[in-house]
Amino acid sequence: MLPLAALPFPNIDPVIVQIGPLAVHWYGVGYIVGILFAWWYAKRLVTNARLWPDGTMPMKPEDLDDFIVWAAIGVVLGGRVGYVLFYDLPRYIAQPFDILAVWQGGMSFHGGLLGVILAMTLFSWSRGIRTWSLFDVVAAGVPVGLGLVRMANFINSELWGRPTDVPWAVEFPNGGPFARHPSQLYEALLEGLVLFLVLRFLTHSRLKLKTPRFVGGAFIAGYGLSRIFVEFFREPDQQLGYLLGTNWLTMGMVLSLPMLLAGIWAMVTAKPVTQPQPV
Repeated sequence: MLPLAALPFPNIDPVIVQIGPLAVHWYGVGYIVGILFAWWYAKRLVTNARLWPDGTMPMKPEDLDDFIVWAAIGVVLGGRVGYVLFYDLPRYIAQPFDILAVWQGGMSFHGGLLGVILAMTLFSWSRGIRTWSLFDVVAAGVPVGLGLVRMANFINSELWGRPTDVPWAVEFPNGGPFARHPSQLYEALLEGLVLFLVLRFLTHSRLKLKTPRFVGGAFIAGYGLSRIFVEFFREPDQQLGYLLGTNWLTMGMVLSLPMLLAGIWAMVTAKPVTQPQPV
């Protein structure tokens, strides 16, 4: 019997469809749809003259068509390398070929972010685009993908929360005989829906795309704050546990705090422009 406080796990198959050895997973679809949405949304932003200084867009939609390949490579390589370095380095030192086994899971948002930042920097330099403006338009649509991937984490019964007796607790099939916080859904709500709406308000109501790096800074700070909050409800990675002998400090908090500070710095120091400027 389930504990009285637990809701039944929905048991949605992580595999959407499988044809022979080829399987399509919700997790992979979340990444693909997230990248495609961010690309489509960014193109919408750069064709809306009302959002930009003097009505002059900082880049062409065709630039974003080319950048999507750079972004996908940055997300995948950065996310995988970040997970290896930040979360399970001893295992991959012992079994280096497992680094290539991405179908087994293991992606780090913080690593993926660093990968995309590097991709945006190199791409903007190669095209003569203001780097912070590229960051702003890309960041504005990213929360949708974050929300989808967190929902896929829930479907996969992974990255679940700490034991709890709240009425909406869930007993995950591989989470032991405990009712747990559905922390994946908390992250999907905060990092996905809420953060997207906040950035939408900044771009369309406050016209903050006219102030390069403000929207990007709000995204970084918003994600960092959301992640730190949810980490209080999320079970830490088994191979790491809690850090520094505490029962609350996690690697997610450690990696997110610099994001929060960097995002605040970006917003505080951002200045509006009135005409196109070189990079």
